[in-house]
Amino acid sequence: MPNGSLSLAARLYLLSWDTERMTLIGAPHLALLVRAGALAELAQRGMLTDDDDDVVRPIGDNRTGDLPLDRLLELIEESRPRKWRRWLTFHSAYTLDAVRSQLTAAGYLRRRRRRVLGLFPSAHYELDRVDVVKSMREDTRTVLVGPAAVADISDQDAALVALGAAAELRTLADSRERGRHKARIEALTERSAAAAPALKKIIQEVRDTMAVAATSAPATGAMGGS
Repeated sequence: MPNGSLSLAARLYLLSWDTERMTLIGAPHLALLVRAGALAELAQRGMLTDDDDDVVRPIGDNRTGDLPLDRLLELIEESRPRKWRRWLTFHSAYTLDAVRSQLTAAGYLRRRRRRVLGLFPSAHYELDRVDVVKSMREDTRTVLVGPAAVADISDQDAALVALGAAAELRTLADSRERGRHKARIEALTERSAAAAPALKKIIQEVRDTMAVAATSAPATGAMGGS
């Protein structure tokens, strides 16, 4: 799987790795972020939309060829109607597991078996293509800080930064940097939603979810756990 073919969900997962400490940050909300990336890409591809009540509905019966995205489409088609906020969390681990399996098969991750308390088998993932992820992070930060004009940024790259910032992804930018580049983040959010207005709603739902998490658990932070 070439880097350029990675979905938004896969790129957000990889960007969640701290490549210095070799740890995955934001564990409590990682599944939500990955699901948000999948929903955003499906909206950008014209495969999901919503009605006046923000209820999500599929458009047509096409498939993307990306297994995690197509499994999410199937889940939405086969489930009762739900709004964007509910789809961010409903069986979100389902999408996270599919993305991890995809990245493992593509050589980005290494899967190891270990036992919890010496008894229960558990899967443990390690980042394998560290240099690639570092390069991906630098490219993404360039989108965040410039110098390219927002109008010249691709829809997907704009969505990547907008979602990462909405989720307060520390490996992309800390709180001071997000504040310093707030205007550009908003411009990138508008850019990402130009062809898919529903995407802006997804980004706002991520922001709202993180705000609630910060209020209910101020000591741990939104995407700071490992």
